[in-house]
Amino acid sequence: MSVRRSAIVLAAGLTAAVLWVAHPGAPPAEAQNTGGGECQLQGVANLSPPLTTTSGGFAYNFTGNLSSCQSNVAGAPTTGTVSAGVQLPETVTLRNISTGGTTTGTVLYQEPIPQGSGSCGSSTTAGESLAAWGDGKNTVVDYSTTGALAAVQLQGTVVASMTLTLVASSVPAGFTAPSTFSIVTDEPAFPVGEQSLALLTFSPTTPDQNCVTTGVSSANINGAVGIGSAS
Repeated sequence: MSVRRSAIVLAAGLTAAVLWVAHPGAPPAEAQNTGGGECQLQGVANLSPPLTTTSGGFAYNFTGNLSSCQSNVAGAPTTGTVSAGVQLPETVTLRNISTGGTTTGTVLYQEPIPQGSGSCGSSTTAGESLAAWGDGKNTVVDYSTTGALAAVQLQGTVVASMTLTLVASSVPAGFTAPSTFSIVTDEPAFPVGEQSLALLTFSPTTPDQNCVTTGVSSANINGAVGIGSAS
């Protein structure tokens, strides 16, 4: 895939968390040429249950940083953070159950949790990621990944919004909060419908993790991601 109008990187990568092979010393794969701007992604993914040599289903979450961003789109952000499957604090209107009065407060909302299937040898995943840019804007990407060994390729599409669900335990006693919270794509450099592409590598966060004995439950994610109009 090439990028006709490059923007920077986008948030996906997250899913590189899917595949780790018993070759932690292998050299990282080079980012696929996107024909335009890109950002570097560094983050950590947590997998449950851990990946082993036996194929099966798993879920994961991811948080990371986007840096060294370059773009040919005027005004595009140069830094950001990215997440998938985590809980975010949001300020909303709370209703007092006894009096019916309202106030504002901060509670937690759960991002959609990415799901995958596979083992340390090969895997596929799908999910939604949220890029929170340094200019205060957001980009939501619906993505899927395929992986083998230490490399994972991600393809995604910028979508209009992400719907998060309330973490009930975070609501103060005696109050109710909205059951969902929406975050919209509002970064003008990355409009809805543009494509995201990433080639990522990952390695276990601790040397004791391996596919044969303990499994891999936490992995470092590194690589480059690009986003733009596919030609």
